[in-house]
Amino acid sequence: MEAAVEYRQVGNTELWVSEIGFGCGGNAGLMVRGSPGEQQRVVARAVELGINYFDNAPDYGDGAAEENLGRILKVLQIRPVITSKVEVRQADLGDIAGHVVRSTEASLTRLGVETLDVLQIHNGPVSPAPKLEGPVYTQLWIEDYLRPGGALDGLQRVLRDGKARYVGFICRGNDGDQVRQLLATGMFHMINVPYTLLNPTAGIAKPGGLEVDRDFGGVINDAYASGVGVAIYSPLAGGFLTNPVVAGDGRHPLAGPRDTASEAYRRDLKRAQALSFLMREGVETLSRAAIRFILMHQGVTVVLGGFSERNHLEEIASVSGSGPLAPEAMSRVEQLWEANLGM
Repeated sequence: MEAAVEYRQVGNTELWVSEIGFGCGGNAGLMVRGSPGEQQRVVARAVELGINYFDNAPDYGDGAAEENLGRILKVLQIRPVITSKVEVRQADLGDIAGHVVRSTEASLTRLGVETLDVLQIHNGPVSPAPKLEGPVYTQLWIEDYLRPGGALDGLQRVLRDGKARYVGFICRGNDGDQVRQLLATGMFHMINVPYTLLNPTAGIAKPGGLEVDRDFGGVINDAYASGVGVAIYSPLAGGFLTNPVVAGDGRHPLAGPRDTASEAYRRDLKRAQALSFLMREGVETLSRAAIRFILMHQGVTVVLGGFSERNHLEEIASVSGSGPLAPEAMSRVEQLWEANLGM
């Protein structure tokens, strides 16, 4: 069957990946909490549609997502482009480089492969040093990236030993200066960052009227200028940019639970509902519009879809090649940003 998705080059590397990728994280739930049979059916359909990029991490189900993907790849006898990650926690700070190597080796075992195509640090770079406690890993002091025995040393060891072909890191917001500092090392080939209709600051200057919890500082543009690929995670803003959620029907049973009574949830739901005009009965869903918006940016390499079932996969894969949002739609979106999405 002819591939349904189109492909983009990962920065200055020789890798070409489907512009729709397969995210294995726990938010959508399939690769962590789904049945083995359904996992295999959805992965097989993704490959049939031409999706060749699978994004994983040890933290997804405490290794379960890697094990499940590895099992499926063995059964299907396929070898797509695979990304996995390293989470650095407080207990690892004494030997970050060694932890990077050990974590990578464990991921390779779970996935059943000898080399990762891309290995990323799952902690976003920040300054000053964050307080890491217990299982927390979302951020890492920039000096712990750069110092002897730090994350970069570990990544260099993995590259030297052929356990990964390319390396990258995650951007968590309010870290633009640190992201640019890492890009300037010339070592990295891929970053992961959110870029959504609710918070577009990774790709454009923050609109004057838009209030955001985290400003991503236009880092997609910096990565593009540096010849570094960009993978977009959480493209549907944690599920808010979907028809069922804006209609009040809630999330898929496999998706992680949400505190729907919280003020933060009510705020983001109202902001997403302000974009409901992008939905057109029988023609366009809010999810498709959200992905089309992301793919308009020349610096974006791949959008990491999170799929709870095959229908989600089909919906998002169908966006590839469908073109940008109409100028009049984007004009209205920009007006809404300036009005803080109606808040």
